Amino acid sequence: MNAGERDHPKADELLDVGDTLCGELALLLKKQLGGMQPGAVLHVVARDAAAPEDLPAWCELTGHSMLRVEHPNYWIRRKDG
Repeated sequence: MNAGERDHPKADELLDVGDTLCGELALLLKKQLGGMQPGAVLHVVARDAAAPEDLPAWCELTGHSMLRVEHPNYWIRRKDG
């Protein structure tokens, strides 16, 4: 394991959305995170070119925390409550 791999947040679940576009991606994220415990971490793999802008913006709008971005990998902490 290299140093970069050790720095990744520990994920509770993985969601690989491939090349899914923003609208459908938002629905998938809402469903997945809605079923997780507050504070849990979701590792999302999103290969769409707009994901580096879309995912952090979605987190800001919904109150979830973007922990780390390494396109196509994103770690999101589910908000409390």
